Amino acid sequence: MAAPHGGIPGKSSEQHDAQVFSLERDAHGVADRLPDLLLEADRIAQTVAHGVHGRRRAGPGETFWQFRTYEPQDAAQLIDWRRSASSDHLYVREREWEAAHTLWLWPDLSPSMNFRSHLASVTKRDRALVLTLAAAELLVRSGERVGLLGLTQPTSSRRAATRIAEAIASNSDVPQLASGKPSNARVSRFSGLILASDFLDPIETIRESVEVLAANGATGHMIQVLDPAEETLPYEGRTEFLGLEGGESWIADRAESLRTRYQARLKAHRDELQALAVRLGWSFLVHHTDRPATEPLLTLIMRLEGRDSGYRWQIPTPGAAEHGAPGTEGAP
Repeated sequence: MAAPHGGIPGKSSEQHDAQVFSLERDAHGVADRLPDLLLEADRIAQTVAHGVHGRRRAGPGETFWQFRTYEPQDAAQLIDWRRSASSDHLYVREREWEAAHTLWLWPDLSPSMNFRSHLASVTKRDRALVLTLAAAELLVRSGERVGLLGLTQPTSSRRAATRIAEAIASNSDVPQLASGKPSNARVSRFSGLILASDFLDPIETIRESVEVLAANGATGHMIQVLDPAEETLPYEGRTEFLGLEGGESWIADRAESLRTRYQARLKAHRDELQALAVRLGWSFLVHHTDRPATEPLLTLIMRLEGRDSGYRWQIPTPGAAEHGAPGTEGAP
């Protein structure tokens, strides 16, 4: 099971050096896997692309949106005379709003995200990377600008996902990605954030990080990526749990006896995450790595399309993080 973020107090210099070398090897592993993950992200983006539409409201842009009846406050040059000639009414041609929006992406690449149980085929880290890259691909296709939080400038280039992958490969061991906490870089009021992490740090740590990002009015979306074993604790009998960040271990004589208390604690932690998101006007969903990556991505894109003119995310109702409820994977 994934251990809480942080090292072991008082460990020797030899242990520290070993951990540094381990993190370096892990960083190279991420870089080696990124080409395959980028291809998977592109495939997932292609699958979800049919659900991507425009802003679905009138505004400045080049794409035709709809005809509507002329109103006295409308300027005469807005009248579409060809459409009006076939009717007894005057009609105005409206275009779809196409102003670009900036979204900052952040995948958690801390050691605890490298967990994979026998119930899943991918690690949490790889899934967070795929979701980040696929979201970047879809967003630039719909005219948005995307950037890697704290590391790259926002861009609307069609190579945005590739550039983000290159930045991750070069910086996978820097604190902005590997510390388990998103960068506290200042983001503008009308920008958005997409954070993909297991969010298993103490709630006080998460609250502090998220509130810094939201302080200037930026809106956001939190995707909690969990291995199914972290949700259900499916172990029986004598079980040894190994930490992924400090090398510590713990042995339970009867792992099944912990299940009820563990699940209650996980639910309480998730309820606090949900409450934090609702208070900030952010949204929150849970994704398990044994489920297709298309599910949270489609939910995310649908929520992006549902923004109002203030770029506010659709706020889920309390308790929506339960599997199958609105705000979780598979939600309509």
